[in-house]
Amino acid sequence: MNQGKIWLVVKPTVGLPLFLGGVALIALLVHLALLNNTTWFPAYYNGGTKAKTAAVETTDSAKVVVASTEQKTSKSQ
Repeated sequence: MNQGKIWLVVKPTVGLPLFLGGVALIALLVHLALLNNTTWFPAYYNGGTKAKTAAVETTDSAKVVVASTEQKTSKSQ
């Protein structure tokens, strides 16, 4: 550990909470800055607008497959 001797000067019971509190504070400040300075981040946090579902185009071959599977399931019942 490169900075291991720091604990000879600062007690771990004081240093660790200060370090972790600093990390949490910086994370909150970054999120606050993103909320205030961007348009996409607040929309992301609020859920934004739901995307419209794309319509599925059916083809004749898909209809044949569906019809054949329906016939198989009705025969097995």
